[in-house]
Amino acid sequence: MIRTCKSISRWMGVVSFSFLTALPGSLALVSGAISPLEVQAQVVKGLPDFTELVELVGPSVVNIRTLEKVKANTQGGAGSDEEMQELFRKFFGVPMPNAPRQNPRPNKSQPEEPAQPKGVGSGFVLSSDGYIMTNAHVVDGADEVLVTLTDKREFKARIVGADKRTDVAVVKIQATGLPAIKVGDVSRLKVGEWVMAIGSPFGLENSVTAGIVSAKQRDTGDYLPFIQTDVAINPGNSGGPLINMRGEVVGINSQIYSRSGGFMGISFAIPMDEAIRVSEQLRQNGRVTRGRIGVQIGDVTKEVAESIGLGTAQGALVRSIESGSPADKAGLEPGDIITRFDGKPIEKATDLPRLVGNTKPGTRSNLVVFRRGVSKEFSVTIAELEPVKTTKSVQPAAEPKSAGTAQSMGLVVADLTDAQKKELKLKGGVRIESVTEASARAGLREGDVILSIANIEITQLRDFELAMSKIDKSKPFNVLFRRSDVAQYALIRPGR
Repeated sequence: MIRTCKSISRWMGVVSFSFLTALPGSLALVSGAISPLEVQAQVVKGLPDFTELVELVGPSVVNIRTLEKVKANTQGGAGSDEEMQELFRKFFGVPMPNAPRQNPRPNKSQPEEPAQPKGVGSGFVLSSDGYIMTNAHVVDGADEVLVTLTDKREFKARIVGADKRTDVAVVKIQATGLPAIKVGDVSRLKVGEWVMAIGSPFGLENSVTAGIVSAKQRDTGDYLPFIQTDVAINPGNSGGPLINMRGEVVGINSQIYSRSGGFMGISFAIPMDEAIRVSEQLRQNGRVTRGRIGVQIGDVTKEVAESIGLGTAQGALVRSIESGSPADKAGLEPGDIITRFDGKPIEKATDLPRLVGNTKPGTRSNLVVFRRGVSKEFSVTIAELEPVKTTKSVQPAAEPKSAGTAQSMGLVVADLTDAQKKELKLKGGVRIESVTEASARAGLREGDVILSIANIEITQLRDFELAMSKIDKSKPFNVLFRRSDVAQYALIRPGR
């Protein structure tokens, strides 16, 4: 490495430099004229050479083309006319004027048209017996999948399984002795480390691009902490490998951030440890099984964490609980903050679905929950994740009852009726009849149900009045409330 101490003097048009060069065990001062090309050569010497990596990993990368079958047109080339007629009927409710009369029974059957190109992507050999990994969106909706190797051999592939949640898919070709990739350890990957991608951008097979790891653990989805890089990725690179300088695949190139549709310096790769976990289930069962506990969660802000005594902003705030779910059976409540799952800390809300999702259904797991200033432990039996269900939003009936007031906070509340408790599935709480001033500024609304104030549980009007009498009204305090079927925190700042 050259450390330069540069002095420049101009005499009769001559420029001279002095270089302080660090040599093993000694320092040497070298003086003399040096050209810009020699300086550039010293700089270039430190850049990585990817040629050996390309030779090593390149044969494992494949091109993937997908085809889809186009329905035969029984109207003799009038497909565009039919689409126009359908649009006319849909928007105007009447047939299009002068529309040709359709024949409901074609005179003869039409020959099946050949499959048409649908898309192009990349993939890489997972095992020598023909299993290949790619993105789920590459093969989604395809009637045929064609895999081309670097030696130009082409195979029809069978889709073993695809998981849209993680965008991982596995396909199989009838071939043996294929060069399989070597999987790298994602935990060893460092920000700033050089990485390389091989794929088929815009159908240009075996294109090589390189860059560095820009960030790790990027949250762009519920189940994946992505690797962010500045490696050039474009349409067609999807499903290709992200390779470290040891020739190991550390990710699957999956997404780009773009305002133009082209590469803008930010691309995302699926971490290989997550992809392998998914691929193993796809190969065994053809689908991925995930765990669930039946909670809707949100982030914990710094202000809320400090006001409830949690200290740091961590954990997953339980906003609502599905009736009859594992969390419901275990005794969790809206407003709880889950801080640990099976001994693993929950730093942010998105950590929880990943940990729970990777847990086998039927497993007995432990939760640490922060509730009203105290940490509690719960045991929950993990259930299998099902398709998302639409939850019914329940609005409490506005029945005027005896109300207590907290004039300085702008709150007027009332006890919940038995009918309201049953409808909202609550054991207690007080309903806000009207809200103004500091409470309105905090985001509270008429109809919200207050469950706790300053970590004091509120089951009835008497609890509310007692809690309001104890708090220091010169300082901000937290309120846990329920709106429809979602629990959340508000921070009331008196005097603002």
